[in-house]
Amino acid sequence: MTSYRHIDSPLGTVLLRAQQGHLTGVYFSGQKYHPMGIADSRDVPPDDAAVLDRAQAELAEYFAGRRDTFTVPVRFAGSPFQQRVWQALLDIPCGETASYGELARMLGLPPTHARAVGGAVGRNPLSVIVPCHRVLGSAGALTGYAGGIDRKRALLQREGIGAVLG
Repeated sequence: MTSYRHIDSPLGTVLLRAQQGHLTGVYFSGQKYHPMGIADSRDVPPDDAAVLDRAQAELAEYFAGRRDTFTVPVRFAGSPFQQRVWQALLDIPCGETASYGELARMLGLPPTHARAVGGAVGRNPLSVIVPCHRVLGSAGALTGYAGGIDRKRALLQREGIGAVLG
């Protein structure tokens, strides 16, 4: 069973998805790959309800500037390559960024694999929690973000990276 909850954030409505006591999705309204037509779940299993509550509380703390890392349990659903990339995103600390080429090197891949890494980053189903917004193009360019460039800029500014963005 999959459980869903919509929450408000300073960057718009967010859809949370949980399965078997793990957070499996965080999607901004209008985001690329957003599951469409999803209503909040009724009769949510207790383990999913706890995860949704925790994710909602941690995201509220993050947006209020009181949290930089997340402890809600997550589960990735994707190809092994995507899962490796998403796991590597968790190693980029709040307040720091990496380029797609640097992320490729972190994974032991040549920088020429930056495009493949970028494709996986763009499919990250756990926005904000798994910080794909911290990945920039070469020379710090604000390239692609499934939730929109304005949201990416706002998230980076929330983390103190605004001066770099011009």
